[in-house]
Amino acid sequence: MTTRRHITKVEIPIPPSSNGSASSSNKLDLPPPNNWPFLPTVLESLLIAIYPTTLLLGSVFSTLHPATRAATYNPVSQSYDPADAPSYFAKKSNLFNVYFVKIGWVWITLAFFLFVFTHSSLGPPLRPALTKRRLQAILRYACITAVWIAVTQWFFGPPIIDRGFRWTGGKCELVYDDSFAARAEKADMSDAEKVFTHAACKTIGGQWKGGHDISGHVFLLILGSATLWLELLPAMLRMEGLREARRILTSDGLVRSAAFETDDNAGGNMKVPEETHIGVTVALVVAGMSWWMLLMTAAYFHTWFEKFTGLLVAFSAVYTVYFLPRALPPWRQVVGMPGV
Repeated sequence: MTTRRHITKVEIPIPPSSNGSASSSNKLDLPPPNNWPFLPTVLESLLIAIYPTTLLLGSVFSTLHPATRAATYNPVSQSYDPADAPSYFAKKSNLFNVYFVKIGWVWITLAFFLFVFTHSSLGPPLRPALTKRRLQAILRYACITAVWIAVTQWFFGPPIIDRGFRWTGGKCELVYDDSFAARAEKADMSDAEKVFTHAACKTIGGQWKGGHDISGHVFLLILGSATLWLELLPAMLRMEGLREARRILTSDGLVRSAAFETDDNAGGNMKVPEETHIGVTVALVVAGMSWWMLLMTAAYFHTWFEKFTGLLVAFSAVYTVYFLPRALPPWRQVVGMPGV
């Protein structure tokens, strides 16, 4: 019995010849590409793997570290007793948590827009011109921000994190003091049953108990830093694993290299003036600090499963905005691809 080998046609653009004319043929029949359009490249996979690896290392550290195991952890408040916290970063009051993580999306937004309006691969530096690449980058940011709002702030009422907590059996329980006067000032249990958000529960003096709490810190830190990395690297670096190795499905049904749609001016071909390096620097600092606080969160806060679901929700959003467009031409026409 003979076996037929199926060959998939992959069209790759051929650069012009030295005399400026195009080559006689701009189509090549090649074996199927190593990665499908809806999958990350090997280099992108290694970059993404940093996040679950960080969560694993932090969780293993908290399990094995003697001081952490000996400290008193309150699963309701999801924090250690400040009196015997195993580390400065194990206290919710630490400055990095209060002034960086708690307002994390402000830092992500600042870093994102500094990069978008100062890097020449997206348009004229330090000018508010809305080029196509710059506009698509802003649309990607808007999509990611919409997910952040829906998960942590508001989703037609309570955010998804609080809805998930209630759906898994969680509720607000009031904490009564011994004195009658203190009890009289607090809402009764029927009022607590009507509370659907963690913030409202805390306001009336209650505690959020009983349900599964997706780690908002893990979600925020992964979502924000991954957004910055996936925007920066393809625009700044000419590494094939971050740019041309990406595969896209075009409207004619062919799988091609991302180079097929790459503008010659994308990806740092234009010289970036010295004064615009601040955008790249700030983005790298914010992404680096996000990774460090992710490690601290993994080591000192939340259960394994809470951290895993935070990772899963963040990855779902990142995949939808940065990887799914490669396989869906209409979606790619809207949000584009970094470095293209």
